[in-house]
Amino acid sequence: MARDAIELTVPGPHGERSVRVSSPTRLIWPEAGITKRELAEYLVAVGDAFIAANGDRPVSLQRFPGGVDGEQFFSKNPPKGAPDWVRAVTVTYPSGRKHPQLVLDEPAAAVWAAQMNTVVFHPWASRAERSDFPDQLRIDLDPQPGTGFAEAVPVAVALRDLLGEVGLTAFVKSSGSRGIHVFAPIEPEHEFLDVRHAVIALGRELERRLPERVTTNWWKEERGDRIFIDYNQANRDRTMAGAYSPRPLPHAPVSCPLEWTELERTDPAEHTIRTVPRRLAERGDPWAGMHDGPGRIDTLLEWWRRDLDDGLGELPFPPDFPKMPGEPTRVQPSRAKKVDDESSG
Repeated sequence: MARDAIELTVPGPHGERSVRVSSPTRLIWPEAGITKRELAEYLVAVGDAFIAANGDRPVSLQRFPGGVDGEQFFSKNPPKGAPDWVRAVTVTYPSGRKHPQLVLDEPAAAVWAAQMNTVVFHPWASRAERSDFPDQLRIDLDPQPGTGFAEAVPVAVALRDLLGEVGLTAFVKSSGSRGIHVFAPIEPEHEFLDVRHAVIALGRELERRLPERVTTNWWKEERGDRIFIDYNQANRDRTMAGAYSPRPLPHAPVSCPLEWTELERTDPAEHTIRTVPRRLAERGDPWAGMHDGPGRIDTLLEWWRRDLDDGLGELPFPPDFPKMPGEPTRVQPSRAKKVDDESSG
């Protein structure tokens, strides 16, 4: 063993494992003075809740070899030398290509990922053995310039109530930055495209009720100072930071599950890898038992079909996706208008 390394003992469902962490004094968050060792110890401290939220799912690792101020890359495939207790599952990407992707089943696997300088964990909305069928409806509330977390809070509350109207139970967490993530457990009966359409229908209905606060416009030039419902996060192989995942911002924040009763008074900047373990130990996990009572998206799909009948069609997909049936042109409106003006002139 190299001299600049430690061994961490990590409890788990199969007993204790010893996980080697090299360069433990390397600064991952230089401004906060937080080291690789602290990152690994954080994942030990929140391990059970972290795996309950993110385990048994295909996951992408966002890795920062030189710390959060340096270069980064995403790792999806099992690297050479992975322990035999870290597994993979074959998933299908939007291109149709199939490939194995990592799955984390115990806290030691998260610590092993930290050994590889993983800061952000991006789990799929589906389980490993049914990766084509999401069991979570996820809504990313993305504040636009001129808005922030405070402006997203009343939108999240209205979204919770709207989900309740269609028989879905909403769970909330900070994004770890300026936004808010709202999740609802669902029966894994529909493919990603159907779930995307459910999110679009939900977003459009919320936009009708809060037109001055909410937008589903894909093009930034059309969003204004409103909260964007990022429906494209519901696509296959599109993920957001998992619950309890650290984020690569200077103060080492965490995407932290919250109680609805505390949402309006919380400061997301206070939830960091140094504060969340105590919070979890003292208050418990707000997301415990999330999947005890999954709902269905039938009503949302009825809303989607209703909107189609009313002339509201498909919305743009991310630029790296293949062209999808019914999708509008992927040209921002101002550019399209300029081309039309030049053609007519």
